[in-house]
Amino acid sequence: MKKINTPLTKKLRENLKRGEEVLLTGTIYTARDAAHKRLAELARKKKKLPFAIKDAVIYYAGPTPERGDGLFGSCGPTTSSRMDKFTPMLLKKGLGGMIGKGRRSKSIKDQIRREKSVYFLAVGGAGAYLAKRIVSSEITAFKELGPEAIYKIEVRDLPLIVGIDAMGKDIYDTVNKRRKYQYRL
Repeated sequence: MKKINTPLTKKLRENLKRGEEVLLTGTIYTARDAAHKRLAELARKKKKLPFAIKDAVIYYAGPTPERGDGLFGSCGPTTSSRMDKFTPMLLKKGLGGMIGKGRRSKSIKDQIRREKSVYFLAVGGAGAYLAKRIVSSEITAFKELGPEAIYKIEVRDLPLIVGIDAMGKDIYDTVNKRRKYQYRL
């Protein structure tokens, strides 16, 4: 496994390959549907976003309530395709990476390639395990959204797989080619 740290600079992103397993350490931000809608509204109005987007990583997750020590009980990935309508604006602003589960649309895959970003896969159903990799958290924006607020979290060795690399190569394309019967993922 390759160990990488945030921020995800362009040089770092260009050296990641689809299917590669990584351990991510550093600052990332959680954001799901409601938070993405608000980010898009701010961008359309040319207002400042609540965190520096350049080379940042957004984790498509809505953490469960704290377990008593200030950290989440669970923090697993949500389906990434739901964010596709908001993703182009964030990629154009320099977003370095996204973490989620599932396929992305062809247009998002193409834009990831153009912007030299990266899409990571986290294992769905392993939210309690993944939450153990979070060492600190604080609400950054939209507190009224509860678990869909944007949280700034510090992770240590968060296990991920490069789903779509900066060249636009998609792990799902590789998986389907290896199967005797093609599945629609």
